[in-house]
Amino acid sequence: MAMIEARQVTKVFGGLVAVNSVDLVVEERMIASLIGPNGAGKTTFFNCLTGLYRPEGGDIVFDGQSIVGLRPDQIIARGMARTYQNIRLFGSMTAIENVLVGQHVRLRSTPLGAIFQTPATRREEKKAEQKARELLAFVGLAGKGDMIAKNLPYGDQRLLEVARALGSDPKLLLLDEPAAGMNPRETDAMLHLINRLRDELGITILLIEHDMKVVMSISDRVTVLDYGKKIAEGRPEQVRTDPSVIEAYLGAGVIDVHAPA
Repeated sequence: MAMIEARQVTKVFGGLVAVNSVDLVVEERMIASLIGPNGAGKTTFFNCLTGLYRPEGGDIVFDGQSIVGLRPDQIIARGMARTYQNIRLFGSMTAIENVLVGQHVRLRSTPLGAIFQTPATRREEKKAEQKARELLAFVGLAGKGDMIAKNLPYGDQRLLEVARALGSDPKLLLLDEPAAGMNPRETDAMLHLINRLRDELGITILLIEHDMKVVMSISDRVTVLDYGKKIAEGRPEQVRTDPSVIEAYLGAGVIDVHAPA
């Protein structure tokens, strides 16, 4: 069953067609990757999926229902969450406060309840804090909940973004270059975490990534964009040797990766 299906999605900025009639299907519990050269339209496509941009053409069906035209908060409420290529944490807040923000869409307390600290509100806040600490532990940040986000090492900030996204209880998690800027040890930890998200939590994953070792070692399916168009799709071993993909990356040396990360 498809968790998300994009049908002929098109996004135009002025005279530039950033995403050109792209089809994409990600099935439940799949780890799928979206790759392509810089400027290929990958993040623009993510922004269409998450409601930041409204496509000029096509349809996006998530968990059986069209989501075109919905606001980002409405899409999150339906079970889709994301991280960003450039880290977008609340830097002056603690790690646990960042995760609590991610839970906001699932909380039911009213403003009056928060002001008067009703028993129901206190119970919900206590439960949310406990869940936030559990999520921090799950991603490898146990004991760091009270640290200010901007003071965390870079790799930990990446993990915190994942924990914040998990706070919304997603069915589908979109990761925009989750291993960007990481050293090999941090990259291995992120790969392990992504597999656990699917295997232990049952979350479907769609990621953008430039590190081909990461893509080839973790993906069930790889889709390749170039100048906004889909030029190839298939299993990693198929995409790796596709002539159009090699040409898009300006040489086999960029895409011919055989060893696992």
